[in-house]
Amino acid sequence: MLCFKKTALIAAFVPVFYFFSVRAGAQGWDLNLAKSINPQNPGSSFWKGATSSVYPVAIAIPFGQLAVGLIGHDKLTLHRAYETFGSILVSTAISQVLKSSINRQRPGEKHPDEIFPYKQEHGKSFPSGHTTLAFAAATSLALEYKKWYVVVPAYIWAGCAGYSRIYLGEHYPSDVIGGAVTGAGSALLSHWLTKKLLKR
Repeated sequence: MLCFKKTALIAAFVPVFYFFSVRAGAQGWDLNLAKSINPQNPGSSFWKGATSSVYPVAIAIPFGQLAVGLIGHDKLTLHRAYETFGSILVSTAISQVLKSSINRQRPGEKHPDEIFPYKQEHGKSFPSGHTTLAFAAATSLALEYKKWYVVVPAYIWAGCAGYSRIYLGEHYPSDVIGGAVTGAGSALLSHWLTKKLLKR
């Protein structure tokens, strides 16, 4: 129940954060920080790699857990696979609902003379889908394994994925923060739900 309450609190934070950071006139910091991170020609192969790694890695994690669990007849690993799948599905659904309801333009579309995306991506900006997915996967691993050598690399990867979205001109910093909170909250919710459901 405590985990559910924490998740509900985190979920409530996302739209409130968006309202006060963007709608309430505080967009200056958001745009200025994005401009300071995003170069005119964002050609770094490292940050492009960080962005392009998100979907393959986030999908590979639960499928890898599922394969190990099935091959080794390991119920704990299977439960972890279900939990990770759940966090990815929940985070994706919440992210899409937020994108549709908030309907924020990407920075490169709204400020074409100030933000320079590495490629034109269409779709809504808040929250960052890549960041949401990366933090959902990283938080799931952190909750499931609780080992520093799993947790630290997972969050470094997720952090790099989020930063890359700003560097590459695809998102504002607030999009990335919103995505990180959405992803982590989804993982907490999936963790709580999986424990409840598998107890039955």
